[in-house]
Amino acid sequence: MTLSERELWYHFLKDYPIRFRKQAPLGNYIADFYCANARLVIELDGDYHGIEQQMADDEQRTKDLEKMGLKVLRFQNKDVVNNLYGVTQEIDRVVKDRMKEKTTTPQSPFGASSPDKGR
Repeated sequence: MTLSERELWYHFLKDYPIRFRKQAPLGNYIADFYCANARLVIELDGDYHGIEQQMADDEQRTKDLEKMGLKVLRFQNKDVVNNLYGVTQEIDRVVKDRMKEKTTTPQSPFGASSPDKGR
């Protein structure tokens, strides 16, 4: 893990009440951090992410992960180092929003099939 990844992991995500995994395989990618319950990916980007080709790769990666139903949050390494509190507050807000969406999504009491199916 990079310095920023260690900082975020040991000072916040490791003991967060909703489980995060580090270096989680997701399809063809390995996410820096992943919370399955919130369907949330957190990516920490270093300076090389400002290079044009890397930016295009990151954009494609985000699109591919979003197609899997995941939300992707990206932070610059320097933001983690210089504003850990702000980064953690944003992560906490998004996790809570995603968990709220998960519990307020209407579910059919009949499962995937309709009660009128076959009539």
